[in-house]
Parts: sequence; structure tokens; C-alpha cells
Amino acid sequence: MKFECVLERLINSVSLSEKIVGKKESLPVLSCVLIEVGDSINLKATNLETALEMKIEGSPIKKGKIAVPAHIFLQTLQSTKGDKITIEDEDGNLKIQSKGGETTIKSISTEEFPSFSEPKNKNEYIINKDVFVNGVQGVSYASSQSMIRPELASVYISYDDGKLTFVSTDSFRLAEKKINTKIKNNIPETLIPTKNALEIVGIISNLDEEDIHISFDDSQIGISCKNTKIISRIIDGNFPNYNEIIPKSFITEATLLKDDLLTVLKKTRVFSGVSQQISFHVYPKKKVFSITARNADVGEMSDTLEAAVSGDDIDIHFNLNYIQDCIQSLKTDSITLQFAGEGKPLVIKSVSDQYFTYLVMPLNK
Repeated sequence: MKFECVLERLINSVSLSEKIVGKKESLPVLSCVLIEVGDSINLKATNLETALEMKIEGSPIKKGKIAVPAHIFLQTLQSTKGDKITIEDEDGNLKIQSKGGETTIKSISTEEFPSFSEPKNKNEYIINKDVFVNGVQGVSYASSQSMIRPELASVYISYDDGKLTFVSTDSFRLAEKKINTKIKNNIPETLIPTKNALEIVGIISNLDEEDIHISFDDSQIGISCKNTKIISRIIDGNFPNYNEIIPKSFITEATLLKDDLLTVLKKTRVFSGVSQQISFHVYPKKKVFSITARNADVGEMSDTLEAAVSGDDIDIHFNLNYIQDCIQSLKTDSITLQFAGEGKPLVIKSVSDQYFTYLVMPLNK
């Protein structure tokens, strides 16, 4: 195995591969990148959940393949001088030659490197890369951290009426983001494990191409563009019928600046204690919107914010993290908080993005 290529291009490819390789795997080969040289130069990596294959522009010299630890390979390349490098298999190890010197990295047997196939369904859908990235990033923080119910540890994707919808929930909160986009034919409803979805986003957000090609079968999703292919496992399950839990009417509403709320939320973290409980107090007749937090060991705080408020008075309690996760993710100046009543969900919306909805359940005092 031997090839020549531009150092910077190889660094970019290995750095993307390093994002998905296993970090603490019992199978050492899963922490490696596999280099295959034939008519082209290909780099592969997988953690058994997500697989990546990238074609590297360069000059193949001798056919063959070799697997080396991704982290060591990347660090070595980043410390290598010169514009072009030559890489070859020498006595079963990887030798890197450049203008600045020569380095040898011990390899791992390629026989145990898992093989992976592309989705069998030939239907292909083309969407803008940023649509997928923004959709996943806009909701993924609301998914469950536990795999006890895999469908809740996933990003749900569906397409209807010209809108691609992304949803995540852990049953205590829910984030939904709809994006207007034209897709030829309706894509199937899909559940991508959140970890996998974020790995995909981490890769495609660094690619130059604007569009990605997506295909599905019953067990996996394939995403490809010019020189890159990504394959991920998908969940075989049913996502909750979440539209049933979104309130249809509200008794109280408050509109305020996002940055003002974020500033107060940062302050409440000091005083909210282990429970991370904070309280919203909305009194429209008095034109008051305030947030309080109390910690027996630290003290208590109460801050009033400027807000346009309407409806009935309400005192209600929430988990600070659930509120802050949403507010931090919004790219807007103003937000609207809609309260359905005591013991009922709060709905947060972006004033400038009517296609985003966030729902969070209150805490019992």
C-alpha cells in the first residue's frame, strides 16, 4: 500500500473520521481508521453505529490496506511539515514521509475491521446540508440520555406539506423545528439515534458541498455527497404522537428579550440548588414578570424582567436546565412564553421563527 497526497487534505479527512471512531472500545480496531488504496484512496472509520467513508484526492501508487489508531494518526499529521506527503505500508506498519522527516506508526490487523453496506433502498432524496444540520441542532438537546426507550433517545424526522420536521423529546420536554424545503417525493418517517445524528452533523457541517443525498432502508440511513459517504443505524420504533400534548390554548403569555432571560438564568444557577428549580411569577395586571430561586445553603434571588405580559396571574416552577437548553439554542432576539396553566406545559416560541416550538413540563413545588 502506497500513495501520495496533499497533507492538508489528508488532515481534514482524518479529523472528520476521528470524530466517530470508538474512544474506549474493547475492540481496538474500532479506534482506527482504515486506509484502502486501489484505483482511488479511501479512508474508512466506524463505531458500529455510524460508519464513514471518504475518498481522498491523491496519487495511488501501490494497492493495499492498513489500519492505524485515528488519534495517533491525526496528531502525527498535524505535527508534520511540508505540503505533500507519501504514506506506505512498511513491514506491516504505516510509514509517513514528508519534507520534514519520517514517522512510523504501528498498525492493527485489518481482518477485524467491520464491513458495512449501503442502504438497499434505491430511492434517493436530495436536501440542503444546512437544513439537516440546523434541524438536528435545533432539537437534539431535548432527547433522552437513556436508551431504555430508544425512540426517546432519537431525532424524529418527517416530511409533509413542503416542511421537513425534526423532533426530540425525553417525555419531560419536547423540541420541534420545521423547515421549509422542497424534496422530491415524501421521505419516510425516520428515527436516528441522537448520538448518531450529531456525529453526522459534525461531519457534513465541515464539508464544502451544499446538498446531501439521503437514502433509507429498514435499518439504516445513508448520506452521501461528492467524496463522502455516511451510514447510520436507525431505530425501529414508533415516536410518540406528540401533537396531542401540545396545548391548544393558554391563560398567560409573556414576550421578552432572549438575552435578558439568559442573563437571569445564569444567575439562578447559583441559587437553584441540587434540584435546579426556578420559579416564574407572571402578574399581567401589575405588569410584572419575575424569576426566583432559593437555596438553603446559599440564599435566594428574585429578578424582574421587562416583558409584555397578558392573561391571568400565574406562579409556576421549572427545571432550570430544561429552560436554559432551549433559550441558548435559539437564534432570535425575542421569545414568547405561553403558559397553559398550573401543572400544565409551558410552550416557548421564537418571535422570528414561527416554525419552532418547545414544550416543557412544570415541576411540583
